[in-house]
Amino acid sequence: MKNKAVAGLLSKHEKLNHLEGVKVVSHIQREKEEWVLHTLMIDGYDVPFKFKRPKKYKSLKDQLVSLIYYSDEETVAGFAIEVMQVVRVKRY
Repeated sequence: MKNKAVAGLLSKHEKLNHLEGVKVVSHIQREKEEWVLHTLMIDGYDVPFKFKRPKKYKSLKDQLVSLIYYSDEETVAGFAIEVMQVVRVKRY
């Protein structure tokens, strides 16, 4: 069930995707300059979901979350890998 805010974002930006009630199996937080980079691995998905925030979060491991994200590519060691750039993450 999508709320109005989620439906509004998805209708305005056609490349955005939405997952609701998915389980986080891994949540890594690492500092890089003034940001904290977050990487989530979601149950049933083989691609990392990434976002950055100014502060650390309480761990999302084993939590159900709602994600709004878009697909992107990063180059690591000369290889292009698919990543999901998270726009919004919220505990479910």
